[in-house]
Amino acid sequence: MSGAEYCYQNDGGRCVVKVKGEIDIYTAAEFKKQINAAIEEVTGDLHIDCSELQYMDSTGLGVLIGALKRMKEQGRNIYLENLRPNVRKLFAITGLDKIFILEV
Repeated sequence: MSGAEYCYQNDGGRCVVKVKGEIDIYTAAEFKKQINAAIEEVTGDLHIDCSELQYMDSTGLGVLIGALKRMKEQGRNIYLENLRPNVRKLFAITGLDKIFILEV
């Protein structure tokens, strides 16, 4: 992963985090740092654009689960958008497709 990019939209605190490359044991710490910064700075839901996410392992899933827990405690949600088939399959296999909101 070349680092998670995140930018804020001007529509009611909506935050979009655009993820590129891979989220694995080597990149998860930076991804977690970016996600946590986004959670702290925005009051609305978090939208993660995964259109350029090539691969995610269990370390990446752990980061997302931790982020979702923090968001839910604040009455907010995480939306995962534009998942590639291989990443979507990972969520289906682990049952996380029933916990996260997956959008096309």
